[in-house]
Amino acid sequence: MARRSQTELAVLGALSTGAMTGYEVRAAITGTLGHFWQESFGQIYPTLAGLEADGLVRRRGGGRTSGSVVEITDAGRVRLRELLAEPHPSAPRRNALLLRLFFGEHLPPGRAHELLTEVEEGSVAALEQYSAIRAEPSDDDPGQPFRTMTLSFGEHLARAQRDWARESLAALADLEEGRRARG
Repeated sequence: MARRSQTELAVLGALSTGAMTGYEVRAAITGTLGHFWQESFGQIYPTLAGLEADGLVRRRGGGRTSGSVVEITDAGRVRLRELLAEPHPSAPRRNALLLRLFFGEHLPPGRAHELLTEVEEGSVAALEQYSAIRAEPSDDDPGQPFRTMTLSFGEHLARAQRDWARESLAALADLEEGRRARG
C-alpha cells in the first residue's frame, strides 16, 4: 500500500468518528493515533483536498477555509473499508538506536548509557500515558474493543522496550566493570 493510501486511511478513519476541521483531523491523529501513527499538516491538507475531489469527503458550512468542517461521505466509508481490507505494509527495518548501539565501541564514553536511559525513561513515560488512557471511562462505542487491542499492543511494546533497556544497561555496567578490572 502506497504512502498516500496510508494517509487516506488515517484521515478517513479519523473522519469516520465525526465531522471536523482539518486542524481537528490533525489533532485527532496526533492525540489518538499518535502513539503509533503520525501525519503532518503537509500530508493532511493535500489528502483532504484529494479526498474531496474524489467525492470521499465533503465540506460543510463554507468554502476552502482552514476552519471549514469536513465530513466523510458514503463513498468515503466504502473507500475506508477497502483500505482497511488491504494487506498492511510491514514497518521498515530501520532503527537509529540499534544502529548506534551496534557500533557502540565507537560511541563517546557514556553515550550508550545515555541512549539506553532515554529508551527506559521514554518507555516508562509511555506506560504511564497508556495507564491514563486505560483509566478513561469508555462509552458504548462499538470500536472500543479494537482501540483497547491497539492500546494493549502499545503497552506490551513499551514494557518490552523498558525491560530490554534495563537488561542492556545492566550488561553495559558489567562490561564497564570488566574493563576497569582489566585496566
